[in-house]
Amino acid sequence: MSCPMTDANPNQQLLEPLCAIARRAGAAIMAIYATDFAVRDKNDASPVTEADEKAEAVILAELARLTPEIPVISEEAAAAGRLPQVGQRFWLVDPLDGTKEFISRNGEFTVNIALIENGAPALGVVLAPALGKQGRLFAGQVGGAAFVEDDDGRRSIRCRAAPVEGMTVVASRSHNDAAALDAFFAERRIEVASLASAGSSLKLCLVAAGEADLYPRLGRTMEWDIAAGHAVLAAAGGRVTTLAGDELRYAKPGLDNPHFVASGLAAR
Repeated sequence: MSCPMTDANPNQQLLEPLCAIARRAGAAIMAIYATDFAVRDKNDASPVTEADEKAEAVILAELARLTPEIPVISEEAAAAGRLPQVGQRFWLVDPLDGTKEFISRNGEFTVNIALIENGAPALGVVLAPALGKQGRLFAGQVGGAAFVEDDDGRRSIRCRAAPVEGMTVVASRSHNDAAALDAFFAERRIEVASLASAGSSLKLCLVAAGEADLYPRLGRTMEWDIAAGHAVLAAAGGRVTTLAGDELRYAKPGLDNPHFVASGLAAR
């Protein structure tokens, strides 16, 4: 399956090959997922596997061929101290977001590739290779459109209007803080119809697809964790903001994010 090309924007022309790169990385991940893989700890005590490293190698090689002029910041390379100088335009990559989900084999891990321009996401692809027979791929170009490709084929996605009965909220499966979430809802008088957990950057994509309305993240994340999902959500009509309501920006010192809220049309 491939992502469509719907307009003449130069970034749109990158979207189809980007989908193919994500699928190649996903195939490398799934080959290791089927084995009795080993788990190691990085310097920050977070887990890493051969799948993270092989997927990153695929993505970096493919991006170097596709856009040799655009630098790439990628999670595992950054963890090893390899951080390139970047300007206004760069790739931001998490080759395997949700390593804990990968290790627990629940399928909720993703490949994430985003193009950042002037501090904002311009283009992004998120692939969950273990969901369904074909995997579930979300793609979007900001200012263009957002799509999902899965076992049911390809279709456009868009954030939904607020349901009368209240919002569907998605929260982190591995980093959920129930007390902080309750306080967040109470302070903002948010009516919650249902609360579901999901792994990795899928939460942003579920809001983009109109399958959820709100994703508050009240914990630490890195820019590569969310950039691709942010691009998909923005292309689908949603937003990612700080708790103060400012648009979340990229290329920040340290590359870590403040607490944020990803919202669809329901939270306007």
